[in-house]
Amino acid sequence: MGRIPHETTIDILCRLSVKDLLRFKCVSKPWCSSIEDPYFINFHLSHSLKTNTNHSLILRHREYHFFSVNCDSLETTQILNHPFGEPKRTIQILGSCNGLLALVNDDDSILLWNPSTRESQVLPSNEIEFVSPRPGIWLYVSQRSPPSGYIARSTYYGFGYDPISDDYKLVRMIQSYGLHDENVHSEAKVYSLRSNRWRRIKDFCFYLNFSREIGILANNALHWMVFRTPEPLNKELVGFDLGSEEFRFLELPDSMGGDICLTATFRDFINVDVWIMKDYGVKESWIKLISYYEPESIPASPFPVPLAFSKNGDKVLLFIAYKWCHSATRTDKFVWYDLESQRVEKVEIRGPPASFDVDLYVDSLVPLNTNDLMFYNEMPEVNFLYLTGFAFIIVRCNLDFQIYYRILLY
Repeated sequence: MGRIPHETTIDILCRLSVKDLLRFKCVSKPWCSSIEDPYFINFHLSHSLKTNTNHSLILRHREYHFFSVNCDSLETTQILNHPFGEPKRTIQILGSCNGLLALVNDDDSILLWNPSTRESQVLPSNEIEFVSPRPGIWLYVSQRSPPSGYIARSTYYGFGYDPISDDYKLVRMIQSYGLHDENVHSEAKVYSLRSNRWRRIKDFCFYLNFSREIGILANNALHWMVFRTPEPLNKELVGFDLGSEEFRFLELPDSMGGDICLTATFRDFINVDVWIMKDYGVKESWIKLISYYEPESIPASPFPVPLAFSKNGDKVLLFIAYKWCHSATRTDKFVWYDLESQRVEKVEIRGPPASFDVDLYVDSLVPLNTNDLMFYNEMPEVNFLYLTGFAFIIVRCNLDFQIYYRILLY
């Protein structure tokens, strides 16, 4: 019996799960070498993105317990042991990209984590730079303790991959407000995994509103809802290009006005409209995907989050979060929303907690060792927008609003 060509072996291995690949590293030294090769790691990732396989939901329960659910089956949950350890401290996901998650705890310690390989890396600490009233003097303070005279702060994060520099970047924007309107301190910094350091970038010319918001990754850019003026009137969509590291505003559908969001935060909505942008940055490419008026199968009080299209694109997976309920009585769930019939089908998953937050990630072998990173232009051509299909979505309702999520083309 002849030997299987190496190219055929690689083609077979790239279709397997990360869990299987980690086991198969023990088969032989050549297999181990092939699976650890940077080219194969990126080839496996590109195959997962192109075929929409090896994707998982990550559930966060009570702010420090993590579970995963395979998107291919949506049947059972598995416990994930996060690298912050066992202490019951609040942990938040700052972003997900190519299988890497950025996490922060209540001490503002940040780390990157690949839940598939269980690798993690703690980011260096990063102080906030305040200009002193005395010329030429800077004040450096911790992220948790602004100097006297400042009474409130907004912190916006975002995590993504820059294919130009082949680097994973974490963006942090901080805006502190003083006792008087003229005392506003703004600062933007970018962490680079390749250099393992923070650096300050050009300040932004808009205003933040919430204590902490997470950026939405689409088209190699991160996005947040912000205000152009100190008065919180109409929210606008701003994007941060991870390659050029420049901010730009994106125009929204005319019918949206300033009342927009990716998920609504209110009790009694009347109608919900879901919009998607088919051509990134082009205002005229916004189209309405879903519009419904108090459907009987979805109660009027939950917090609906669109997550994914079905394989044939005729359904949307929704996460129904009862944010307004007490945690003891809250029961979150997933449902499929049929775009044609506008009916809802409940998704039965075994073993999930009663209440949780949800995020998405792709199971990958992407390392946290910068020596193993590899330029994507050395790979076969990959459509990096495949995770989102389109750029992102907007859900419009008629009361309060908040940007929250993207849609995953599944």
